[in-house]
Amino acid sequence: MSYAKETGRAMGSESPAIEATDLAKAYGKVKVLDGIGLRVDRGTVFALLGPNGAGKTTTVRILATLTTADSGRARVAGYDVVADRARVRRAISLTGQFAAVDEKQTGEENLRMMARLSGLTRPAARRRATELLDRFGLTDAGRRQTATYSGGMRRRLDLAAGLVGDPEIVFLDEPTTGLDPRSRQELWQVVRDLSGRGTTVFLTTQYLEEADRLADRIALVDHGRLVAEGTADELKAKVAGHRLELVLTSTAAYWRLESRAAHRSPETLTLGFPTDGGAAEVRALLDELDPERRDIASFSVERATLDEVFLTLTGTSTGTPTEKEPAHV
Repeated sequence: MSYAKETGRAMGSESPAIEATDLAKAYGKVKVLDGIGLRVDRGTVFALLGPNGAGKTTTVRILATLTTADSGRARVAGYDVVADRARVRRAISLTGQFAAVDEKQTGEENLRMMARLSGLTRPAARRRATELLDRFGLTDAGRRQTATYSGGMRRRLDLAAGLVGDPEIVFLDEPTTGLDPRSRQELWQVVRDLSGRGTTVFLTTQYLEEADRLADRIALVDHGRLVAEGTADELKAKVAGHRLELVLTSTAAYWRLESRAAHRSPETLTLGFPTDGGAAEVRALLDELDPERRDIASFSVERATLDEVFLTLTGTSTGTPTEKEPAHV
């Protein structure tokens, strides 16, 4: 959950940070986006979730003015992405899937260079670099060559470089790809801190847990189309708030109930059935499925996951490639 929720900051009271209508894009005969529409409130974390090739990166490229939609319209920070491209670029920061840092420079030198390119004077650039190194926990490593940095440190430095100009909106295109669990957790905290400071974060990801933990709102995209949008809890409620998971006593019992289940694991004789999680419904379902009380060895009630939402709504997992599109921004 982002700090926008925790601090109770009003959302939707201003014009949206991002607004897109009917975006369409094709590469040759391959239609990558097919009428995408989005609205992102200011100061929130918005996650665009989908499998490889679903249209996430193309959406980011259009919103960040790196490519033009074949049709549809989009406004970012209040500006049209085509007519006001320069103003959009001044208001945003874009961090792709791979850290874009100069390995021959130190972390401090990378940030000072970016600050100078942004128009800051030498003293101002030095102050800004020092501030960002401290903010991203890189002060001790600031005078080391970035070639010596771990993957997580490089990603933090890359994001810090993107914040030199204090952008209103930050686009993060699959920022934790390839990171170890600890580095991923550190980057998640950076995203929370950004949102807590009022920055709008537009995040694309394949990691369901990432979207679940960070995003105020989540949009699921598949084959270039938006299939669902809402909070994590709203999306989970679309398929079922909970799942009754049963371990059966025999293969015969498993196959007797298999056709009615939403989730199946024949290896472990486990079946899952959607439920609201309430005691009355769980009791009724257990009695209905096993009236003789001899086929169920054990049961548990689990919360629905975003993975289940995606599988139910699209029939594919988030790791399954769909249409061809650029691999990264």
